Amino acid sequence: QVQLVESGGGLVQAGGSLRLSCTASGFTLDYYIIGWFRQAPGKQREGVSCSSSTDGKTYYANSVKGRFTISRDNDKNTMYLQMNSLKPEDTAVYYCAAAAYTTAQNMCRMHEVDRWGQGTQVTVSS
Repeated sequence: QVQLVESGGGLVQAGGSLRLSCTASGFTLDYYIIGWFRQAPGKQREGVSCSSSTDGKTYYANSVKGRFTISRDNDKNTMYLQMNSLKPEDTAVYYCAAAAYTTAQNMCRMHEVDRWGQGTQVTVSS
């Protein structure tokens, strides 16, 4: 079965850290651009960070630059989002995603996604 499964969400105080994980099954992440998106209540889904191993380019939304880091472990077929210095405005459902035949910037900004995870809730308390 082809799927992406996230884990690692939860409740954290402002200033704290969380690491989200997303494991792929049924396909190999090596050949895909990976990305993390989020959707807060009443807001549109936004691209947080996307990364291409093909050209080495990584995109971060301005709101998370310097605080979030995207990475992948091809041996584990897993991608990660390390989130530091969390703020209440980071509260959202976070989705991992994979895409082919696009760029990291277009994946995040144009939502050019082939596969989505089911989402994991991140809540940051003030």
